[in-house]
Amino acid sequence: MLFDSHCHLDAPEFDGDRAAVVARARAAGVTRQVVPAVDAAGWPKLRDVCRADAGLHPAYGLHPMYLASHRDEHLQQLREWIDRENPVAVGECGLDYFIEGLDRDLQRHYFEGQLRLAREFDLPVIVHARRAVDDVISAIRNVGGLRGVVHSYSGSEEQARQLWKAGFLLGLGGPVTYDRANRLRRLVATMPLEYLLLETDAPDQPDVDIRGQRNEPARLARILDVIAGLRGTAPETLAEATSRNAERLFGLAAA
Repeated sequence: MLFDSHCHLDAPEFDGDRAAVVARARAAGVTRQVVPAVDAAGWPKLRDVCRADAGLHPAYGLHPMYLASHRDEHLQQLREWIDRENPVAVGECGLDYFIEGLDRDLQRHYFEGQLRLAREFDLPVIVHARRAVDDVISAIRNVGGLRGVVHSYSGSEEQARQLWKAGFLLGLGGPVTYDRANRLRRLVATMPLEYLLLETDAPDQPDVDIRGQRNEPARLARILDVIAGLRGTAPETLAEATSRNAERLFGLAAA
């Protein structure tokens, strides 16, 4: 049984065949998925999508790439949603320094506000960190008392060690299947297993076999095989360990 720790199943790309996508995931052994939000306007739809299947678990947050959609009052609304809906995590939130024109100070304002909410509600946080890992680590340390996952990790081994020390796991998915991802493949081959989560980030970040196509959670099996090969371990062993890691982080009972 596989656990997709990061999948945007509420995205419009799935509106035409969402039930079929979930069915293919289940057929591939992906029994559970965390579905993180990107903006306040999408929270009701995400909630409804997750209510349709017991294996879908919601997280609510404000993604840095959608900065233009965020308002200060959304942080208060997020507190209310967390209190009422009991999500498994806060997120997707974080910092994105790759896209030009995104106000970094404003990104940090929303990110730190969500980190404080995660600490207040004792929830893990799902973090986006693109070319911003050092500042993400700094914010995590400044707020303190946190745990979570940096999804689609792309930082260095030293930054990874700092995140592990701070109580954070690393989510790895499609990018690790590309031969050119040398640094990432070296990291996943040797990192402590207790800090590893598998993810697809569907519909984004397709693996090498479906590059340029829509990604979906059934592809987690391909990611599992690649990482198991890099680590020299049986896929079944890796599947069980990473599922237990997800259950522990998100406070879910063992399947």
